[in-house]
Parts: sequence; C-alpha cells; structure tokens
Amino acid sequence: MVQARNASLPLVDIALTAQALKASGGAERYTRDVIAGFHRMGLRPTLYAREIDMSMEEAGWIDAQPLNVRWAPRKLRNLAFNWRLGRRLRQHRPQCLFAINHSPFADVALCGGTHPGSLEAAGRRERRSDRWQIELERRTYTNARAIVAHSKLMGRELQRFYGVAPEKISVIYPPVDTDRFKPLSNDERMEARRRFGLPEDRVVFVFSSTSHERKGYDLLEAFFAQTTLPVCLAVAGRPVPRTGDTIRYVGYCRDIEKLFAAADYTVVASAYEPFGLVGVESVMCGTPLVIADNVGSAETVAQGGKIEFSRSTPGSFERAIHAAIEQVRAGHARLERPVESLAYDPGVDAHVAELYRLMLAVCAADGEGVN
Repeated sequence: MVQARNASLPLVDIALTAQALKASGGAERYTRDVIAGFHRMGLRPTLYAREIDMSMEEAGWIDAQPLNVRWAPRKLRNLAFNWRLGRRLRQHRPQCLFAINHSPFADVALCGGTHPGSLEAAGRRERRSDRWQIELERRTYTNARAIVAHSKLMGRELQRFYGVAPEKISVIYPPVDTDRFKPLSNDERMEARRRFGLPEDRVVFVFSSTSHERKGYDLLEAFFAQTTLPVCLAVAGRPVPRTGDTIRYVGYCRDIEKLFAAADYTVVASAYEPFGLVGVESVMCGTPLVIADNVGSAETVAQGGKIEFSRSTPGSFERAIHAAIEQVRAGHARLERPVESLAYDPGVDAHVAELYRLMLAVCAADGEGVN
C-alpha cells in the first residue's frame, strides 16, 4: 500500500512489477531509479519481482512482494511469474500497476524494446520461445491503459508490430544519474586518460559493450583495425580478440563515467538499440557522440552533441569519424553545457514525476480517483 509523507501530493495505491531489485544495470538499474524517485516524492509502492535483494537500501522504500519462479524452466519463467502475480493480485489489486517487465495485468506498461524489432534487426527467424515472448508483449500492450515508450522509435514499433493506438503511447525518455555522469576539469580529464592508458596524440573514441555483436563492434573493428588515421578505439566491457595502436581494451569499468569524460567521442553503433542510455551518459560527461541514426537516444541529442551515420550507407561511418577528428582539431568537440545538448531533463526525479502524472491520469480516466 502506498504511503505518502507529502500531504499535498495526490495519493494513489501504486505497484511496480520488475524482473529483480538488485545491483545490476539495464532494467534493474531503472527499477532502482524509479523506486528512489518515488521515495523522494514521499511514496512507498509495492514491488512484485522474481528476486528482491533485501540488503539494498531501496528495499526499505517498498512493500516487497517477491515471486520466486526459479522452479520453472527458464523460457517459461515469464509465464510463471504472471501466473503467480495474478494469484497475488486477487488478494489486493492496486489502483495503478506499472509493469517494468511484461505483464498482462499492467495498467501502465513500459516499452523499452520490442521482440519483433530485435528479431528483425538480427535477421533471425522466430522460434517457439520467440512466439511466447511476442504473445506476452501483445497481451501486455493490448491490456494496458497507457504505455510508456522510452523513445519515439519504440512508439513507432508499438504501432507497427502491435497496432497500438498513438494516443495510448507516452514517450518518456529514461533517466540517468546526473550526480555521477558529469564533466571533469581539464586536469582531471588528462589524469583519467593516463590512468586508462589512452594515447595523448590520437583522437580517442570510447565503445562500451558487453554484447559486441548486437552493439555493432564488427563495424568498428573493420574500420579501426586497418585505419592509418590518428585515432584510437578504447573498448570497455567484454574483451576483444585483437588490440593494437588503434584498438585498446581498457577492461570492465566500474567508473565508466570517468572514461566517457576522458574520451573525445563515444561511439554508439548498435544494430538494434531501443534507446541506448550510453549516449545520454556520455553527453552528460561533456563528450559528444558518433551515433547510428537507428539508435533511439539519437533523437534526444542536439546536432552539436552528435555526428550521425547510417549503418546501411557505405562510407557513412568513415565520414563521421573524419568529421569527429576535424571537430577535435578545431577545439569544438567538448560540450561545455551538456544539458543544453539534450531534448529533455535526464534527471531521475523529473522522469518519475512525469511517470506519476501519467499514472494519476490513468486512475482519473478509470474513475478510480485519488485521495
């Protein structure tokens, strides 16, 4: 049950569903951000999740409802979770249920990517498990009263693959930790470059990935491995098969914000990227992007903060790298006021406030009202 410390705040009984509350990235990081944002608003939502790490600070800000489905075969765990969730909701149905994972019980559903879109980008045919996932997505988006799309790109995919009405979709871009991702001073940048072993006589491009095939590393390797330009690709995350003067592996970075700030550009080259938070994180560190035009976060970055290229146009990536080198040589690459290069407020509190306004509107439209 929601509790509020702020008496002026409309009160709605809200709940979240998620894969897990734990120390991890991606959807788990987003779950933690949403909980923290609600906490600062004085709200205490219920959380239904497969796994809840009760040692985490955020666990003290929720009504924790773990739904263990480890007994189910891996590919059936989404179905098992929603079966258990349905039984739990018969005991108490909140006024508004926001699904971060996929759930046909959602009043407001998150779309951070679509399974048909990922299959199409990968050029892979549907398997039986894919059909299960697509059907779960279809039920989630059909039943939900409103859908939060993390980019306009996702809004278009919702309409294209699932026939969702445009008026049902609200684009609310995902947040970043603005206290963590911020520019460094010139001296701090130079120190970070030395610590990461980045060359001082080359233009440094950062590539951060734990899934190189999906993130487009093949395109980058084909260029950087053979170029004679004064450039260096610094790869963070999963190791790469070969390194040299133009490709360096810097390992897994727990302080990736320092690497972003130290670099001259960050490269985002994914074949399928519904948003790509790396792009916004880099911009907030004062570092512009070389970014594929099919990446969702490209739509949030002003022209001065990015150089776009097309993965499908021969020579487009090479031209983008040449343009980036010229910007560095001219001294025009760094972003002095990063937030001005973004089309939205990337802060967690701004995101959660917009999300909560949507939840209130859904309740009002359903005649639920607020207290």
